Amino acid sequence: MTNYKDDFEYWLSKVNVDEKAELQAVQNNDEQLKRRFAIPLEFGTAGMRGIIALGTSCLNRYTVRRATQGVANFIKQVGDNAISRGVVISYDTRNFSYEFALETASVLAYNGIKVYLYNDTHPVPMCSFAIRYLNAFAGIMITASHNPKEYNGYKVYGADGAQMSPEDTAVVVKYIDGIKDYFSVNSVTINAKRSQIQAMDNEVLQDNIVVIGKSVEDAYFAELAKLSLSPDAVKQVASKIKIVYTPLHGSGYKPVTTILKQMNIPCNVVEEQKEPNGNFPTVAVPNPEQPDALKMGINLAKQLRSSIVIGTDPDADRMGVAIKDNNGEFVLLTGNQIGAMMMNYILMRRRDMGILPANGAVVKTIVTTNLADMIAQSYGMTVYNVLTGFKFIGEKIKEWESNGKHTFLFGYEESFGYLSGTHARDKDAVVSAMLFAEMACYYESKNIKLYDVLQDLYKKFGYFVEVSKSIAFGGINGMAEMKAVMDKLRNRPINNIAGLPVVKFMDFSKSESKNIDGSVEVIDLPKTNVLKFMFSEDEWCCVRPSGTEPKLKIYVSVKEATQELAKTKNQNVLGFMEMLVNN
Repeated sequence: MTNYKDDFEYWLSKVNVDEKAELQAVQNNDEQLKRRFAIPLEFGTAGMRGIIALGTSCLNRYTVRRATQGVANFIKQVGDNAISRGVVISYDTRNFSYEFALETASVLAYNGIKVYLYNDTHPVPMCSFAIRYLNAFAGIMITASHNPKEYNGYKVYGADGAQMSPEDTAVVVKYIDGIKDYFSVNSVTINAKRSQIQAMDNEVLQDNIVVIGKSVEDAYFAELAKLSLSPDAVKQVASKIKIVYTPLHGSGYKPVTTILKQMNIPCNVVEEQKEPNGNFPTVAVPNPEQPDALKMGINLAKQLRSSIVIGTDPDADRMGVAIKDNNGEFVLLTGNQIGAMMMNYILMRRRDMGILPANGAVVKTIVTTNLADMIAQSYGMTVYNVLTGFKFIGEKIKEWESNGKHTFLFGYEESFGYLSGTHARDKDAVVSAMLFAEMACYYESKNIKLYDVLQDLYKKFGYFVEVSKSIAFGGINGMAEMKAVMDKLRNRPINNIAGLPVVKFMDFSKSESKNIDGSVEVIDLPKTNVLKFMFSEDEWCCVRPSGTEPKLKIYVSVKEATQELAKTKNQNVLGFMEMLVNN
């Protein structure tokens, strides 16, 4: 813990008049001072994410500048080629996303590094795409994804369009940590108004800053169009299914509606959630995983007699879906269910069209349902399990492009992130919305309900039920408390969970898997602080700390002969794991 009171006084002496008032308002609140200054905002494997406020523990122009100078120092030590290739900068609709993007651009430009600045809000996948399309060396996305309105964040991408590797991130962190004075970072002044920037496309703004827009967008949409698998079905029934879409005030509105229009798939947008707004006034949290987030979309769908609602989060890398069950009631699909349905659709259509490659492969994370494995294997496809984080899926795409071992077909993680195609190397809710809508058209043309598609998968492979739950550790000691819980679980012999024998215990921090017979196997994945308890080949529970906040995540995936039995087993396992974590 730093001397937070000294840091506060220093910041108070350095900030401008308007900012000074914010700090003066909390100077007699010791708890607030600790929250703002006690622990510097961590730059982790996914960058930074924090509450928007002044202080070393928060996200503000000074922590953004410091992080950017660290990135700049990293680029400069790589050499002139990296400097001239430059950095793509994108941003979503959150409060201060635009301002932080300009701060980022101004610091990089001061350091002589070329900048490709998007002219307006653009989602994660379009940032990832632009990096490779423009042959940039890196990318930076200003977003806090699906977090509440008080948050914003800063994600760094590598030259392959995936989130920066842990190895390169470690070097960037060293450079950031070397900058002790947050107010020592220099930047150029950008005088252009936002309206001027919005009107530009592939034009030099000033210094080393190029503004990009429509020309890159068009190239992105052209790549997505290549992934269509059922254009005839779309022509036949698209006008009948009345898809409802909500961007939840985020950056998905323009790209999602654009690609659906190009594919001739009509959609009805939730007007109240259409406009960009960083306060997200119509939802408690702009997260399509949450039922409340799609409530307005479901109400509109009922009015229109539609059976499908699609929602995307603020940076449009996650997609949630609600569909009607056989009783005519809307149900919110899990990320595992959406991914399984989309994977099955893609592999089925490719097989039927004769374009399913023999060396095809799908990639999922270690906390994603094993239903995906069973579906992929039924089509003769190889399945790879990687660590949590889409960058690891991106790494597989890069590896296979280099060695030709596999053709990437689909990747997903249970947290509502999916990718079809190789145009991007991060979650892409835009192409996911396009393909889910097309899938709905395909099954509608066959008089098959989407809900029945899901049930048929369960009947064929078993009823999988998955759940995840986050347990928060509050206060400034939250991270330390969370680590202590993980160490307790790691060192405590757990042979049985809710009546289910643990046949294999996997400790990813040691790259070690212990079988019930005492034998030990090596886990061929990078070391990370994750524990997984296997009940069978397809059933497990997993515990891992969040990479961005003091939350411990519990994942449970079980399979039974019926959905009811699977749900009961799932809840029993989850309850048992919560007891272990809390005691």
